[in-house]
Amino acid sequence: MFTGLIREIAAVKSYHNNILSLQSLYKPNIGDSIAVNGICLTVTKINSNGFEVELADETRSIIDADRFSGKVHIEPAMAIGDKFEGHIVQGHVDCIGSVKSITKKENGVDYRIEVPQRCIAYIVPKGSIAIDGVSLTVNEVSADSFRLTIIPHTIKETLIGSYKIGTKVHIETDMFARYIAHILAHKETNNSPTWEDIEKIQSLY
Repeated sequence: MFTGLIREIAAVKSYHNNILSLQSLYKPNIGDSIAVNGICLTVTKINSNGFEVELADETRSIIDADRFSGKVHIEPAMAIGDKFEGHIVQGHVDCIGSVKSITKKENGVDYRIEVPQRCIAYIVPKGSIAIDGVSLTVNEVSADSFRLTIIPHTIKETLIGSYKIGTKVHIETDMFARYIAHILAHKETNNSPTWEDIEKIQSLY
């Protein structure tokens, strides 16, 4: 589990044969989970100046491999006892979004992100969303896109300030929105959870 608060911006050394090699100050252990641009991956090798992770077939079928060039966001998985900020992020990408517009404001920048129709149901106004692994708040939702207002601090500490119109981004929608939508969609089946079951799930977090 992650929080969507970026630990470091790492540099991509190489990406071939499903192996992503990163140059990073952060020193993980082999087997650790780490989110790279919002994707939960497992550390398979430690190098003198970074580490490597391997991407499975299922992961590669969902993500945008072009995001593995230049620099990337990284966040280690939470440990028991860590301070919890941001929101619950699983590192499971739901879809690929595209920057539709960028509008400078007095104290931030508005980004409108276009997403596939199937993802809109899980994006809630004032709810949480992860963009390339960054925990953000949704300001507005339309039929095929949503709007974010990014404050100067976030632009400085992440790669979002480098996005341009047409930039592809990894989208992870809110976990609870996905769970509840799935439960309601299957409420007619015999094994459907009750609202009491949903409350128990929520209490775990």
